[in-house]
Parts: sequence; structure tokens; C-alpha cells
Amino acid sequence: MLKAIEEDNMDVLRDYLLELHPYDQAKFFTKLSKQARQQIYHYFSPEEMGEIFENIEIGENQYEEFLSEMHPSFVATMLSKMYADDAVDVLNELNKDQVASYLTIMDDEAAQEIKDLLHYEEYTAGSIMTTGFIAIKEYQTVRSAMQILKSEAPRAETIYYVYVVDEDKRLVGVISLRDLIVTDDDTFISEIMYDRVVSVSVGEDQEGAARKMKDYNLLALPVVDFQDHLLGIITVDDIIDVMDEEASDDYSKLAGVSDMDGIDKNPLSAAKKRLPWLIILLFLGMLTANIIGRFEETLEQLAILAVFIPLIAGMAGNTGTQALAVAVRGIATGDHEKETKKKLILREAGTGLITGTLCGFLVMIIVYVWKGDFFLGILVGISILITLIVATLAGAIVPLLMHKLNIDPAVASGPFITTINDLISILIYFGLATAFMSYLVQ
Repeated sequence: MLKAIEEDNMDVLRDYLLELHPYDQAKFFTKLSKQARQQIYHYFSPEEMGEIFENIEIGENQYEEFLSEMHPSFVATMLSKMYADDAVDVLNELNKDQVASYLTIMDDEAAQEIKDLLHYEEYTAGSIMTTGFIAIKEYQTVRSAMQILKSEAPRAETIYYVYVVDEDKRLVGVISLRDLIVTDDDTFISEIMYDRVVSVSVGEDQEGAARKMKDYNLLALPVVDFQDHLLGIITVDDIIDVMDEEASDDYSKLAGVSDMDGIDKNPLSAAKKRLPWLIILLFLGMLTANIIGRFEETLEQLAILAVFIPLIAGMAGNTGTQALAVAVRGIATGDHEKETKKKLILREAGTGLITGTLCGFLVMIIVYVWKGDFFLGILVGISILITLIVATLAGAIVPLLMHKLNIDPAVASGPFITTINDLISILIYFGLATAFMSYLVQ
């Protein structure tokens, strides 16, 4: 294909490229130079380029770069040929002036369909739905439904589910393509439709829509307003993109990075994303150092205590991060909704008690054998016990509290929980050491 581009052989390039899956076409396109892409724009129609852009995976800034290489009318036609939800995904990466320009020169019907989707808030069910669905009436027969299906199928994004609406366009049922095929032609739709339809509100968070599709094993999910009017559907390919996006977003926050959607080739840009969390953690670290300074007299009398600071703080951070991961995952998957918050907290407290007791007892024996000081072993062991209980509870309660306040629980990132638990563990360790100093200093 590269040779065909070099030789300006349009027929050979089209023959080879159009045989590929659209995803592979998109991968090939993104690796081309600007000059080679310019030839592609001349060789392929707006509709063919639209199919490539429906499968393309590029950074936010690249959309603007690629579209600027085409003639505006070519872009407008290409967007109008794409599924509306995919066109909206592309336009969301552009500034408002560019969006307005393309919509102005676009076909009126296509432009209106895209405008209807653009006004929905980002990251909601409405923002990822498509209007390319097939709806029929409940009083129709299977024969008439099949005629509608055949005529509208080319414009629909999926035909595996056919939705049933009443006279006011309210969603009242759903029929699978299989049921339509195997049912007698003269049967009324109302007799075979499934009326307990799983749907999602247009304003619901896209993560909730993804969870619902996973729970019910759906290929498409209808989107309705507060009066159950059918507005669109969310297809499984869009949900996979949502799950990937949400996973990347949660991982970014758990790692203490503001955005990990793309790889930063510019060190300055990468540093800007990491610095905010690092500065916050720096001040929390200074607070921990200040607490250690307040126990200076305790350290002067028993310098051996400093040896175990990394052990206490490290165990607290590790335990807190484990509990945090379980809590954030449970909130993301909806598992925690199946049990009360009280049960969850009691379960984590029990986990902290068991792990703390075992680790504390093990450390106590190791310290006694290593240093020959029984009371020092008791101190470190009890500190581990209390620290692990508190750290486990903190790792579970903090994300639950944030979720209650409608804050993304992933914000309770690993570095944040680790630093907080470092602070708490140092307080516990030196507080106990100060209280039982008379037993430690011989």
C-alpha cells in the first residue's frame, strides 16, 4: 500500500486498503505522513473516510490536525455520513468555532441530529447514545415490522434489538431479531414483545450505563427521558470505549496523575500533570516530618526506635492501598450496593484485626530475637496491630465517604492514602513509645 502511494497508484491502493477491516484501515492511516494522508483524501470518498474515523484511535490534538488537512466541505460531508454518536465524539475534540463551522455547511438533517446529541452533558448516557435505532408500534404485525426493519436497517447502527413504542413514542417493549424471524407473520407485536425493558435515563452517568449493560448482558441499551420517551440507544462498542476510558481515568487518579489518556512526549507537559499531587503530598510529608520532630526527646532516649519507622509506615501504606483498591473497585462495579456500608466497614475492620494480629505477633518475635529486647518487640508488634486496623479502615472509609459526597472515589489515590497512613502510623508508634518509655529505657 505504501508503494502504491509512492507510485500514485490509486486503484491498487483502494483494492488493498478496502479489503482490510475498518480498524486496520484506521491504524494504517494514522501511521502515514501528512503528504501520504493528503493523497488518501483524494483517493477516498467522504463516506469511506468516515468509516476510518469511526474506528480511529488518536490523541485529542490529532483530530484537529487531521481535519485541518481536508477541505471543510469534505469534513462536513464525512461527518454527516458517520453515525451521529461517532461524529459527536470527533466534534467534541474541536473548539466551538470549528464545530459551528462544520455544522453550518453540513446537510441540515445530519446537522440537526448531531446538534441534538451535542447538547447533552459530557460523560452522560445521552452523550454516548446514537439515534440510529429501529422502533415499531405494538399494534403492528410481525410482517409489517419486518418490512420496516428491511427498509431502515441500512441506517441503523444495530438491528439485533427492535424497540416497541406507543403512540406517544414511549418505550413499552423490546423484541429480538431472532423472535421476529421465528414468529408467524400475522402475529401482533404486543403478543411477543418483552415489556419489562431495561433502560437508562438520558442524564445518568455513562459508568452507570456501562454497569447496567454488563449486568444484563445487553448488546444495546435504550436511553429514555423522565417520561420514558425513547431518545436513542447505547451500543456495546461505545460501552467498551467507556469502560476503557473510566479504567484509564481511575488508574490515573489512583497513581496520583491528573491525566493519562495519552503518552506525553514533552517532559514539561508530563510534569504539569504530576506536580499538583506531588506538591500536596510534599506538604503532607512535611507534616509527618514535623510530627517526628515533636518526638525528638523520645528518639534521643531510644534511638533504636528510628530503625522501625520505615517498617511501620510501609505496612500502613501497603495495607491502606489494598483496602483502597478493594473499595474503589467495589464502588465502580456496584458490588458495594449489594451490602450495607456498616457491613463493609465491619468486614474491613475484621480484616485489619486479623492481618494486624498475625503481622504484629510475627514482628514481635523477630524484633525480640534480633535485638533481644522483649518490650521493644511488644511496642513494635502492638504498633503494627493498631496501625493495620486503622490503615485498613481508612482505605475503605475514605473512598466511601467521597462517593457519598459525589466525588470520584479514585481521587483517594494510592499516594494520598499512603501518605495519610504514614502520618497516622507515626503518631501511633511514637505515642505508644512515649507512653511506655519507662519499660524501654533500662
